[in-house]
Amino acid sequence: MLHTRIGKTAAAAILAISLLGTTANLNDAYAAPAISVLLDDVPLKFDAAPLIDKGVTYVPFRTVGEALGISITWNSKTQTVKAIGKVKGQATEVLLQVGSTTATVNGEKVKLAAPPVQREGRVLIPLSSFSSQFGVNVGWNQSTRTVSLVSPQREMHLRAFYALQSYKEIDLVSSMNSVAFGWSRIDREGQFTLQGDEYQIPAAAGDVTPQSIVADAANQSIKPYLMVYSLDGNGELTKVLSDSSMRQKSIEGITAAIAENGFGGVVLDFEGLGFKLDAVEQQKLLNNYVKQLKDSLPKDIALSLAVPPLNSAYKGYDYKTLASLADDIIIMAYQYNPVGTKAQVPEPNSLVDQAIQLALDAGVSKQKLLLGISLNSETSSSIDDKLGLAKRYDLKGAAFWRLGLFRTYNNQMEGAVNASVIKE
Repeated sequence: MLHTRIGKTAAAAILAISLLGTTANLNDAYAAPAISVLLDDVPLKFDAAPLIDKGVTYVPFRTVGEALGISITWNSKTQTVKAIGKVKGQATEVLLQVGSTTATVNGEKVKLAAPPVQREGRVLIPLSSFSSQFGVNVGWNQSTRTVSLVSPQREMHLRAFYALQSYKEIDLVSSMNSVAFGWSRIDREGQFTLQGDEYQIPAAAGDVTPQSIVADAANQSIKPYLMVYSLDGNGELTKVLSDSSMRQKSIEGITAAIAENGFGGVVLDFEGLGFKLDAVEQQKLLNNYVKQLKDSLPKDIALSLAVPPLNSAYKGYDYKTLASLADDIIIMAYQYNPVGTKAQVPEPNSLVDQAIQLALDAGVSKQKLLLGISLNSETSSSIDDKLGLAKRYDLKGAAFWRLGLFRTYNNQMEGAVNASVIKE
């Protein structure tokens, strides 16, 4: 089960953080080879280069703290840094005063390896003490001059897609906050159906029915969504979006399926828009459809949209408008690797990172953004990279494609996921 915690180890190191030093030794350190910093295996960008002095590594404090989801405030009057975060779900407050080797942690005095130092608006603090208080594992690779930080486990919204042979991992539903059941689509003739070739509502197996699976999730306060898939491979999706009668008919089918099967929400997975046709026109068509669907849904039914990343070839998605209409957006930040790439080749971290930044820059609130992660691509060693990015940007959560793949390639994926995140 995902809620069985499995920790991730990293070598401890004595470190401190800041931009600038206050001694000649710190100045000399700038001449040394560059130092890189990885947070959850993904480079962390700074506005000043990290450095080492007398075996202590210095990096910008605020950059690291905020990337770890820690709230940082500076009191210039008392020369005190306050850092507030969570460790294993419990709030932790650390007070550090410039020049003092004593910190206050949740009201208790703690000895520091070195005193914080303030210079030109920058504060240096001993990261060894800081990391122990906030559960951050720290490592140092001398040969590559790389600092490795592993963020602590964090609660966030977790969603899984249930489709295409997912029943074998139905026990993992309880580890999610929501589940999107891929049982419907708009077919190649432009008709909404629960009996598509790939996506179809499953037949009952004794007492286990599609409705009972949905009800079981809802009874555990796990919101069940109906996923509606469509692809514009031959223009069939554009045809539906462009035709008022077909739009209305598909929306009536969706709302009826939701009511008849006990779903609490709908996820539209409309793919392929803006690849061949005018992107702006395609965006308008999708915006209008989503608005019409939203207006037709009961107020208690959630609306989610799964969309390609903005750094893909599909440009028919107006993120800002879609986010204003939907309760959340799933950014499907995968399929970057060339067609034909075998399974278990991780998606490039740099492109996933860029996709998140582009979504945020486009006007999507981080509280509405879920990072889509394909378990076809990711391994038990790479999954924390992607989940680390969701934590770094403080996103609403992550959405896994799909149940049925957690145990397909090895038995370590559940533990790797749970070491990084658990359901909120």
